[in-house]
This record gives sequence, structure tokens and C-alpha cells, in this order.
Amino acid sequence: MTVSRALFVALSLSFAWELGYSADPPKSADPPAKISYYKDIRPIFAQHCNGCHQPAKPMGGYVMTAHADLLKAGEREKAGVVPGKPTASYVIEQVQLHDGKAEMPKGRDPLIPIQIKLITDWIAQGAADDTPASAKAAPIDASNPPKYLAPPVVTAVAFDPKGEYLAVTGYHEVLLYSAKDYKLASRLIGISERLNAVAFSPNGERLVAAGGSPGRFGEVQVWNYKKENLVISAPVTFDTIYGASWSPDGKAIAFGCADNTVRAIDPVTGKQILQMGTHADWVLGTVFSQDGLHLASVGRDMSMKLTEVPTQRFVDNVTSITPGALKGGLMAVDRRPVDHTPRQIRLFGAVVRVPREKRMQKVPPDTPGVPPKVYDELIVAGSDGVPRLYKMHREQKREIGDDANKVREYEKMPGRISAVVFSPDGAHFAAASSLDGKGEVRVYETDTGKKVVGEKVTGPAYTVAWHPDGKTIAAAGFDGKVWIHDAATGKLLKEFVALPTASAKAAAAR
Repeated sequence: MTVSRALFVALSLSFAWELGYSADPPKSADPPAKISYYKDIRPIFAQHCNGCHQPAKPMGGYVMTAHADLLKAGEREKAGVVPGKPTASYVIEQVQLHDGKAEMPKGRDPLIPIQIKLITDWIAQGAADDTPASAKAAPIDASNPPKYLAPPVVTAVAFDPKGEYLAVTGYHEVLLYSAKDYKLASRLIGISERLNAVAFSPNGERLVAAGGSPGRFGEVQVWNYKKENLVISAPVTFDTIYGASWSPDGKAIAFGCADNTVRAIDPVTGKQILQMGTHADWVLGTVFSQDGLHLASVGRDMSMKLTEVPTQRFVDNVTSITPGALKGGLMAVDRRPVDHTPRQIRLFGAVVRVPREKRMQKVPPDTPGVPPKVYDELIVAGSDGVPRLYKMHREQKREIGDDANKVREYEKMPGRISAVVFSPDGAHFAAASSLDGKGEVRVYETDTGKKVVGEKVTGPAYTVAWHPDGKTIAAAGFDGKVWIHDAATGKLLKEFVALPTASAKAAAAR
């Protein structure tokens, strides 16, 4: 080898070294990272699939809430997951994109490519179940109902419009009691570990339960409760949800989320039809206007906000936004019934008489001197324990720092107020509060503030509901007891513990 050729080789090797080349043969690519069922796959199924494939609603005869169920076949006799064989797994066939569309999730947006790849790779790696032993438990469903070691914390109660049933939240279920004798009639068991709200539809045919599993998913359940049939299970966000309410026409269900949004779904299809995101903290309560065109929402950000339903547009802050005007987060809201709209309003400084026919119906936008949608009143309460009555719609020009929508404040309750609800005629409202292991249930006269305190409340009170006859209220809270009080006197009429000890059928037969 000549000196020039040797120099050329040396320079070439030096150049290759600088560029990172090696004389050694290339190494094979690293194997794909091990995919976890518990951490990676299970959350995808919970968010996108479990609404239609759970024990209470096994669409296609296929359940996806437990690893063992994934390996089984549905009605089409095709195994959902075949370990090591993605192409033979029916789940992959159903979620694969074809021209941007997929068979599943049905009626929802398809999975994104990275989610499909995760599921495919997990199956290719053997579809192992790495669920921690501490998280493994027998599935909870109608054939294996929750078993209680202690009474559940009751977060919500509600009467149906006819006053036949009282719904009470439990663990993984809604307990449905006869409002005649308060004996257990049925148990509506779903996949949500925690339920934060229950509400009957205006026509009394459906029951919504809102909750989820903390840190995993939120869920809206719509039940045909008389048949114990889960009609809709709509997974939403990655945490529990709150404050579910029906629109007056029964065509929308609104709720608050821990991602600071207020949302609404269609109760027939489960599809989301509204989302508003101007809250700065968790949204804990919602209520529609009497015409269903506006939605009020309250949250931990110490505000009550108004959303226009058809446009999903944020309209206004109902409460003052001046720092210090409210002393804590808001947790509960309810709308006063239509009958109790004012006979006069103050419109930009002038007093305008509202005729009875205008007070009892929606006012056309072109009515001279009378603006539309000004008659709804809202009761709101929260961390500072002070109930406040507000007009839903602003009637005068905003000024910096004003709280012009506020009508009045009521006597402070001990601790924080978790629930407020108007009587059927709007003349009164009830509230439930808690402080330092104690609770109180109180009834106020809306126009005067006169109060009645419920007797013998034994622990923190978190929820209250008014019977449609206007004579009694039901309340409950931390110790699992449900109290039935006379609304006029506060006398305790009945007390029972929300602790099912037998199957619903056996309880109903007693």
C-alpha cells in the first residue's frame, strides 16, 4: 500500500468515526417496550368501550370490564382477544380504521392510531394480565352485588316526580326505595364505584346517576329504573363527575367535571351536545333555565356561570367576580319553579310590571319593555355556608365589582352546604350542611328567610330532596342514615340506614 493510499484509508476511517459509523455489523432494533394491561390498555377500554360492554349492558354479548372477559367470545362467536394473535382477535378487527372510520366504539369517535397500536402490540406480546393482586376482586354486577361492611356514605338522594320512589346512592349502585314505606325495591348496579348525583327525568321515566371511579373515569348512567335496565352508560373525562340535571324537556342531561368543564349529553344516544370551559376549577352543580335555553353551573372557583345551550356560548358570570365577594367555592344550585317569578322587575333603572300571563310562560324576545328569560331565580350555596338567591339573567348594565344579580342572603348554616333544593311550589328551599363530624338539615322560607331546623340529624349531611307533595324532605350523609323530616316543623318522621342486606327481589318480596 502506498503512502497516499494508506493516508486515504486513515482519513476515511477517521471521517466515518466522526459520523458515528462502525465497522461492526448493525445491531437489531430494540424489542418494543412491554405494554401493561393495567396501566395502558385498561384505561382505553374504560374510556371508550365499557359504556356498552359491561355486566349491566353487555352489548353483543361481550363484556370488557375484566381481563378474563376479554378472552371470551360474544354473540358472533369470535374471541375478542387471542393472546399472541392480533389478527385473530375480534377486538382489533372492530377498532381498525377504514377510511377514517371504525365499527367500534359504536356511535363515538374512533380510537386514535396510537391507541390501536397499543392494543395490537399488547395482544402480540401475549395479552398478559398484570393487574396488581391488591386491585383484583370479584366483578360487581347484579349477580354479585356490592357487599357492605359499613353503611355507605350517601352523596345524593332524589324523589321521582310522582313521589313513588326515593333514589339513594350507594357503592357501585343506586338503591331504589319505595316512598310509601321506605323499603328497598331494587338495586341499580353499574361500573362506577362512586355516584355523586341522581336525578329523575321530568316525565319520571328515566333516572340519571353521575359519578365514576376517582382518577380513572367519569360516567353518566341513564336507567329505565322500573325495568332495572341500563339504557345509556356514557364515559366522560378521567375523573368522577358531579351535579347532574335534566333539561325541562328531558332532551339533555348536564353535569360538571373535574377538568373544569360543564357538559351535556343526549339521554337517548349518550352523545355529547354541549361543552363549556370557562370555569377555573371543578364544576360541582348544574341547572337549566325554565325554557331550557340556558344552563347555570357552579364550581370550586367561587363562581356561578351562565351558558347559552343552543350555541354552547359562555354568556355571563351570574355571581360577582370581585375577589372576596364570595368566601368559598360553590357546591350546589337549584332553580326556583316558574310560579314564583316576580311581579315586577327593575330594567335598567326603571320598574316594569310583569303581567301574570308573561310570568307564567316564555316571554317573546320582541315584547316591548320586557326582556326575555329574566324571571328565573337560583338558590346557590357552598363552602361559606351562606345560601344566596340570584336572578339568572342580568337586568342592568354591568359595573365593575357589582353583584347586581343577587336578590338576598340567608342565615348562615354551620360548615359547608353541599345541597340545596326548592320545594315544588318554590315558596321554600331546603339545604344540607356539615362541620366537624356534625350536620344540619334546614328549611328556609324563600321570601322571608324564616327557617326550620330538622330534628335528630346524627352526622354530616350531604344531600337533601323534596317530596313532590311538598310535605316532607329526605336527607342523608356520612353515616349512611336517611332522614325523613316534616318540612313544616322539622320533626323527624322516619330514619333508616341505606345498607342492603338482601337481594332486591327478596327485599321487594318482604
